[in-house]
Amino acid sequence: QPGLSNKPRKKKKKRKTKKTSAGEILEDNALEDIDSLLEKIEDTNGLSPQTQSGIIADSRPLLYVEHRNLNPENELKRYFGARAVLGDQRPRQRQRQYVRSTWLTAPKNTWPRYSKTGITMQLLDTRRGVQHFTFEHHREYQQVQFKFLDAVESMDPNNIVLLLQMNPYHVDSLLQLSDVCRMQEDQEMARDLIERALYSLECTFHPVFSLTSGTCRLDYRRPENRAFFLALFKHLMFLEKRGCPRTALEFCKLILSLDPENDPLCVLLLIDFLSLRAREYTFLTRMFQEWESHRNLSQLPNFAFSVPLAYFFLSQQEERPELERSQARERAARLIQLALVMFPSVLMPLLDHCSVQPDASIASHSFFGLNAQISQPPALNQLTSLYVGRTHALWKDPAIMAWLETNVREVLRMVDARDPLVEESEQKRKMRYQSAPRNIYRHVILSEMKEATAALPLEVTSQPVMGFDPLPPLDSIISYTRPERTTHPSNESTLSLFFRSLLPNFNLQGDIRHDGEEEAGAGQDLNQGVNRLMAAMRDMLANIQFQEPPRDDNPEGDGDWD
Repeated sequence: QPGLSNKPRKKKKKRKTKKTSAGEILEDNALEDIDSLLEKIEDTNGLSPQTQSGIIADSRPLLYVEHRNLNPENELKRYFGARAVLGDQRPRQRQRQYVRSTWLTAPKNTWPRYSKTGITMQLLDTRRGVQHFTFEHHREYQQVQFKFLDAVESMDPNNIVLLLQMNPYHVDSLLQLSDVCRMQEDQEMARDLIERALYSLECTFHPVFSLTSGTCRLDYRRPENRAFFLALFKHLMFLEKRGCPRTALEFCKLILSLDPENDPLCVLLLIDFLSLRAREYTFLTRMFQEWESHRNLSQLPNFAFSVPLAYFFLSQQEERPELERSQARERAARLIQLALVMFPSVLMPLLDHCSVQPDASIASHSFFGLNAQISQPPALNQLTSLYVGRTHALWKDPAIMAWLETNVREVLRMVDARDPLVEESEQKRKMRYQSAPRNIYRHVILSEMKEATAALPLEVTSQPVMGFDPLPPLDSIISYTRPERTTHPSNESTLSLFFRSLLPNFNLQGDIRHDGEEEAGAGQDLNQGVNRLMAAMRDMLANIQFQEPPRDDNPEGDGDWD
C-alpha cells in the first residue's frame, strides 16, 4: 500500500512540473528559479549533521571540484540575476555549431577557429588510485616553441604578436602577451588571452583526465605542464579581481589537486583568502583540521590568522545552534591568541593597513613593537607582508577589531606573566623561516603584491623572470632541448658588422679556423673574405630595383611635381 499511495503522488508532481515549465514564458526566469533552488540546496547542505567538533561532516573529498562552480557566470547570476548577466548572449551562442563544450572557459566568437596545435596529453602511470598525466609537444609545436623563445629574446612584443597570427593557440605566447597587455593596462585583452590558453589546453585533455575527481596529477618539473598551472593561476587572479571569489576558490582547489604534495605555485598561501572572500568558512576550517597534522598549516601566518577569523565568522551566524556558535567562539579566541604569540610582527602592519590607531599600552609594548618586525627572519617577513597586503581589507570590520583587541590584551598578559609558550614560539621563529622554498618565491612573483615583492632576496630579483616560466624548478625533467644557435665571432670589425646588418648570411672571416691552423694562411683567408664581400655586394646591387616615378596621364596638367 505505501507503494500504491506513492505512485499518484509522483504523477501529481510530474504534472505540476510540466504545468510550471509550460507556463514559463521567459527562460531567464527559469534560470533564476534554478539558481534559487541551488542556493536552497546549498543552505540545507550547510546545516547537515555536525560532528562533535562542531564542523560540518562532508563525505566528499576536501579538494572535490564541481563543474558548475568553474563557471563565473553562475556566480554572477546568483548576485545579479540571469537576465542581467546573460542578456542576449545565448541566441548567438547557438549559431556556433563547431565549438566543443569545455568546462574551464567558454569559447568566444572573436577567437580564431581552433585547430590541433601539436600538444597532446598522455597517461604515464597509475599508482594507488592516482593517475599521473603529462602534456607532450609534437615536433611541429617544438618548432613554434623555438620561434617563441627567439621572439622573447628579441625583447619586442610585436614578434610575439606575429607568431600568434600564424599560431593563434600557442600557449606560451598567449601567456607572455597577456602579461604585456596587463602592464599596458589592457585588462580585458589580458584576460581574454589567458582564457584562450586554457581553452587550447583543455582541448588536448586525455579522455580519462578529470578535473573534478582530485586524483589526476601533473608534474610541474616537466616544462610542458607548467603552462597549465600558470594559466589556471592567472585566470583565478582575474576572477578574484572581477568579483568572483567562489569561482576563483574552485580554480584554486583545482590547482592544488594537480600536485597537492609539492604545491609548485604555493596556492596554500592564497586559498585561505579566497575561502574568506567566498564565505566558505566551513571549507577552510575543515582543511585546517584535516591537513594540520601532516602539513603544519599553523606554521604559515596566513592560516594562523585566517582560520580563527573563519571561526569568528561562524560564531556570528545566527542560524547556527548556540552550542556550535559557542564552540566556534572558543576556538577563534584560542587560535588567534596562538597566532599573535607565534607571529607578533603581523599586528602593527595589519592595523596600519586598516587605518586603525592602536591603544597606547599596545603600541608601546616591546612584544608588538618595531623590534618584532626587525628581528624576524627574511623568509617570515615575506610571508607576513604577503598576508597583510592581501587580506587586510577583511579585518576592517569594527566587530572584528573589537574581538582582535580583546585577544591582543590577553596575549600581553601572557607575555608579562612570562608564559613558557611565548619563549617557545620565539625559539621556533629563530630556528625556522631561514630561507623560503622556491615555490614561495614563485608565488610572490605571480601575485605581484608590492609589500611581498619588496622583501624578495637579491638572488631572486637579480635573475630575469619570464611570465611564461617564472623561476623554473632546479630539478626540471627536460624532454627536448632547443638547438644551439650559430654564434658569430666577437672580434668582427665595424665594416663586417655593417654588412651583416644588410646581409645576415654574410661572413667576412669565413668559417672559424680549427685550433691546429697557423697564421700562415691569414693572407689567403683575407683574399677569400674580400672575394666573398665583392660577391655579396654584386648580389645586393643586382637585387636592387628602382621604382619609376608615377606618370601623370592628364595631358592638360602643368606637369610639375610638388
